[in-house]
Amino acid sequence: METLPLKINSRIGKVVGSSTLAITAKAKELRAQGCDVVNFAAGEPDFDTPASIKAAAIQAIEDGFTKYTPSIGTLELRKAIAEKFKKDNQLDYTPAQIAVSCGAKHSIYNIIQVLTDEGEEVLIPSPYWVSYPEMVKLAGATSKILPTSAQTHFKITAQQLSENITDKTKLLILNSPSNPTGMLYSKEELESIAEVCVKRSIYVISDEIYEKLIYDAPQYTSLAALGKEIRGLTITVNGISKAYSMTGWRIGYAAGPEEIMGYIKKLQDHSTSNPSSISQMAALQALREPEESVIVMRDEFKRRRDLITSAFDQIPQVEYIMPEGAFYLFCDFSKLGVSLEIAKQILDDVNVAIIPGEGFGAPGFMRLSFATSAERIQEGTKRIAQWIKEHPSK
Repeated sequence: METLPLKINSRIGKVVGSSTLAITAKAKELRAQGCDVVNFAAGEPDFDTPASIKAAAIQAIEDGFTKYTPSIGTLELRKAIAEKFKKDNQLDYTPAQIAVSCGAKHSIYNIIQVLTDEGEEVLIPSPYWVSYPEMVKLAGATSKILPTSAQTHFKITAQQLSENITDKTKLLILNSPSNPTGMLYSKEELESIAEVCVKRSIYVISDEIYEKLIYDAPQYTSLAALGKEIRGLTITVNGISKAYSMTGWRIGYAAGPEEIMGYIKKLQDHSTSNPSSISQMAALQALREPEESVIVMRDEFKRRRDLITSAFDQIPQVEYIMPEGAFYLFCDFSKLGVSLEIAKQILDDVNVAIIPGEGFGAPGFMRLSFATSAERIQEGTKRIAQWIKEHPSK
């Protein structure tokens, strides 16, 4: 019997696999083979989840809290998230304006699915997180990339935003602090961007997942807190993964206009249903945790940032902009050749995993996560420096 050729959904066929996950998988494979791999690829804290949060999850299991919950999360958790927004971001949201999902990534996917359609454009500053353009493809919309550079500290300006808005523009995705660059938009920069979005009636996804990990700014500014009009156009996304070292628990959340969140509920009703009930109880405890544990982790990441940048200060072939948040160093390796090939060679030759910039829309650059110990940072940068010494610039 003749086998028919596989025919798949055209949107799925256009999606590109995650370069970050691919490199991370290769690094884990080498480690399983006994290789001493320094992993600068991982986009997750290396700290353990706090004991009190794990205890809350165990208690949920013992209490039998293992059944379905409302698809957008328990009322208790959504109330706690509303309290968090009020305390940390000066934002007033009701539980009806909040949807809990299976991670911040899931929240962003839901929002793009709800707000965009065929023929519409989504504005994405570059460098960008690898999943943004692929999510746009899955919605049938089109990504319009807004390029930035080291000269602009990898941030768009209000003028650049205004010049790129057309009658097809529906949505802007803004990530601050940024993955992969670590750049943070100031309050003044956000006010200028908000003014353009309000004037042109453009929705914004404000991806604030790294909000708690900022190093030099005195405080964090949420876009939606800058006025009633921009709040009506903004869907704020956050989660517990980065601040509480809970990447595997898969809890994120979004808050925005109630009508939009209602459509997100409908989508989640028929896709995932509710996030894990046990993880929701862990998230509830995380939001009740004192800030001390987050501050300790943030301060350690700042020490590691300073350590990895001081190491690259000794490598003249590589340039970088000091990251203001998150836990990534975004380096310009363009003097050495094609970053995709360099990343493969460095992993193969000296067992150091770094992420090439192609997946972030920035060929020539590399993303290095400093979410690893000081000892591993020293060892990894030493190996990279030696590799560069043995491979002269192109």
